[in-house]
Amino acid sequence: MNLTDYQRLIDRLGENAGRTRLELQTGHSADFYSGSGRTRFHIENVEWIPRLLKIVLACTGLLGHARRNTLAYKTVLTTHHFQNLPKPFDGFKILQLSDLHLDGILDGGETLCSRIEALDYDLCVMTGDFRFLTVHDYDAPLPVLQKVMESISCEFGTLAILGNHDFLEMVPGIEELGIRVLLNENAVFRKGGQEIAICGVDDPHYYGSDDLSKSLLKTEHLPWKLLLCHSPELYEEAAELFDLYLCGHTHAGQICLPGSIAIISNAACPRRFIRGHWHHGKMKGYTSRGTGSSGLAARLFCPPEITLHELRTAPKSDQGETQ
Repeated sequence: MNLTDYQRLIDRLGENAGRTRLELQTGHSADFYSGSGRTRFHIENVEWIPRLLKIVLACTGLLGHARRNTLAYKTVLTTHHFQNLPKPFDGFKILQLSDLHLDGILDGGETLCSRIEALDYDLCVMTGDFRFLTVHDYDAPLPVLQKVMESISCEFGTLAILGNHDFLEMVPGIEELGIRVLLNENAVFRKGGQEIAICGVDDPHYYGSDDLSKSLLKTEHLPWKLLLCHSPELYEEAAELFDLYLCGHTHAGQICLPGSIAIISNAACPRRFIRGHWHHGKMKGYTSRGTGSSGLAARLFCPPEITLHELRTAPKSDQGETQ
């Protein structure tokens, strides 16, 4: 990338957010335990922890089982009801893939692609973390991402945001595959003469380069808005601005105790926000367990997830939500 390419990305992200992200990326290898986001210590960047975990799992005889679990994808079907959702979008389906960590998928994405090909949906969203590690080669995920994109087929295309594992330099390669990356930006979709907005912010967890105000530009008049954010950590700021909040990042613990109890949540928010359905004020939210695995390709009591969200227009007396 040349300076002009960088400037274009910074302009899209926003001057302050862009400089914050690039400064942290530059110093990432030297001091990556602390960022400028919501969490001050970033355990996902401590490289010896996955090595230690691998030794522990091997010694307990669980490593093979935990590795196989990373390909045991569970398709989660969930329905969200909204009184203000425009009627033409009643039944609109969104496929969410989160925390793909593509270059760490053990079978190169073959199982994942076959699962996606069997699904029916209108729009695909990817909520950050394309890369397995937080350092080293940032182009490594692209060949697997290309295979995933070949399995995706939907009328309204694919949107994405960046996560704490992703570098800004990855955006051109991702977008060349037909994915629109939202860098504190939004996309407006029209159906049956009515419109909804889908806004996407940059990573709030490590980089702290999110900008909700910029992501909402020119959508203030629209009746229904969805936020794509890598982690649930913006729940308070977003609650008065959005109707639905889709995120990931936490992996719901990835290595859990029996009963799916997360040992580590890795997010600066209450534990009720780290998996599945939640709400804050009038805003509904959903945190994916993650489609891939981070640091170590292993999962225990926490299967990887492919999520289908169905939007429904609710009667005035119905503000519920079903899974």
